[in-house]
Amino acid sequence: MKSRFAYLIGIIVVLSFGCSNDDNTEEIPPPVTGELYFPPTNSNDWETISAGELEWNTDGEQPLYDFLEENGTDGFIILKNGKIAVEWYFGDFSSTSNHSWNSAAKTLTAMTVGIAQEEGFLSIDDSSMDYLGAGWSSMTLEQEEAVKIRHHLTMSTGLDYTVNDPFCYDKECLLYKNEPGTYWYYHNALYTLLDGIVTGATGTDFESYFQTKIRDRIGMQGQWVKVSYNNLYFSSTRSMARFGLLCLNKGTWGDQAIISDSDYFADMTATSQDLNPSYGYLWWLNGKESYKAPGSESVFSGKLISEAPDDLIAGLGAFDQKLYVVPSQNLVVVRLGDDAGEGLLGPSSFDNQLWEKLNAYIN
Repeated sequence: MKSRFAYLIGIIVVLSFGCSNDDNTEEIPPPVTGELYFPPTNSNDWETISAGELEWNTDGEQPLYDFLEENGTDGFIILKNGKIAVEWYFGDFSSTSNHSWNSAAKTLTAMTVGIAQEEGFLSIDDSSMDYLGAGWSSMTLEQEEAVKIRHHLTMSTGLDYTVNDPFCYDKECLLYKNEPGTYWYYHNALYTLLDGIVTGATGTDFESYFQTKIRDRIGMQGQWVKVSYNNLYFSSTRSMARFGLLCLNKGTWGDQAIISDSDYFADMTATSQDLNPSYGYLWWLNGKESYKAPGSESVFSGKLISEAPDDLIAGLGAFDQKLYVVPSQNLVVVRLGDDAGEGLLGPSSFDNQLWEKLNAYIN
C-alpha cells in the first residue's frame, strides 16, 4: 500500500474530478506578464519548450528522472516562462490522475483569504471570533478575541500545540498556551479554521468561494475533501502547475488579476513575523537567516533549502508534495508522489536532494 496517506487513518482516497507587516515586507518585483506564457483555461493545450531550446544540460536529465522514479514520484512538471519544459508521470499515474497536495494546499487558502479581504468581507487584523463566533475554543472570551486572522496565517496563534492531536479543531482541543504573536509553531488545526473564517465572512461555503475566485478562473480542476480533521485538496499535477504559474506572476493570470491587492501578495510571500523568518502567510520562504520546522521548537541556522535559489517560495506538503516558485528564473516546479523517506509534514532533506539534481540539469 502506498504511504502517502498513512497519516490519514491509513486509507487511500482515489478521486477523479472533472471539474501586514510593514517592517518585514520585502520589495517584490512587478509581474512579468509580458515574459510568461499562460495556457488557455478551457483547453488541455499547453505549449512546450525543449531542454535544447533552453540550453539546459541534457546530461542531467536522466539522473533527475531516475532520482524521481526511485523516490516514489507520481507526477513531475517543470515550467519555464510558463511553458512545459518537463512533464513526467510514473507507474499508472497520468496527466488526469489526482493527488493530494497535503499542506502545500495551505497556499491556496492564503490566497483565498487575501481575496476575501480585497472584496471587503474581512480584514486579517479582525478577531477570529468575529467569524467563528464566541466559544470556538476552550479559551476565555478575552483570549479568543485576541487571536486575529493574521495569527492563523502566520502560525502564531499561541494555542497549545502539545495537545494529543494537533489536527483536531474541536473546542476541547483548542487550548491557550501563549499570547498570540509571541510564539511560532506549525499548528495544523488553526490553519484549518481559516475555512470557517472565510465561510463566516463571505456567507459562501469556503470551497465554492475558492472555486469561483481562483480555481475556475485559471483553468484548474480539483476538489477539497474532508478526511478526519484534514481538509485536503486533490488535483492533477498540471493544476498545481497552473496555480504555481499564477503565483509566479504575483496573482495575475495573463491580463486578468485574480488577486489585485499587491500589498497582500507581497506580505503573503515575505517574512510575516520575526519568530520564523522563513514563513510568510502559509508559504515557505528560502534565503533567510534561519527557520523553524513543523513538529519542532528549535531554530535552525541557515536557509531552508541550501541548494535552491534564495528567492524561492514554496508550498510544502506532508510526504514530499512540492510546489516551488522561483521568480528570478521564471520557474515553477511541481512534484507529487509518495513520501521520499522521512515522513515529515513540510520541509525535508528531499528538497535539497531534488534541487541538487535540478541544478545539474537546468543550470
